Amino acid sequence: MKLNNRSAAVVLGFVLASSAAAPGSQRQGTVTFKGSVIDSPCSITSETANQTVDVGQISNSALKKAGKSTPRPFSIKLENCDVSSLTNKTVTATASKAQPTNLALVGQVSGAALVITNGDGASVSLGSPTQPTSVHNGNNTLSYAAYLQGDSEKVAIVPGDFSSVANFTLAYQ
Repeated sequence: MKLNNRSAAVVLGFVLASSAAAPGSQRQGTVTFKGSVIDSPCSITSETANQTVDVGQISNSALKKAGKSTPRPFSIKLENCDVSSLTNKTVTATASKAQPTNLALVGQVSGAALVITNGDGASVSLGSPTQPTSVHNGNNTLSYAAYLQGDSEKVAIVPGDFSSVANFTLAYQ
């Protein structure tokens, strides 16, 4: 008899649980859409307009004597481009300037900075346009990478968490 009462209780529990979410019951939610319309020959994909690049956990010994970490690739993807009105059919990117060439780190870490490179591995000079990159009608990808570099041979690398932000502006020619 005890077994039957337990079985009945379990079955009753399943019936009550399934009736709580019965078909036709009403639920509510919200979907928010955001974006902007820009005066540009290309759209920037939503996943690359605002992105986070995880450069990982880097040993302070890798940054000693102006050493550097492994570059981590990232890209800016352009879609639905119509470059028919462009004279040179190129685009340049200008990253915000925090230091002369590298991005400063915010947080506990010190003795290092973030370096951005273009698709060829050449350092991007912050505050100045990159070399022009050809763009065509349709979709295009602008390739970059980022790595940490120790400031100099004489500066101690202090471990800790960090972040850094680079705002970019695209200019079409």
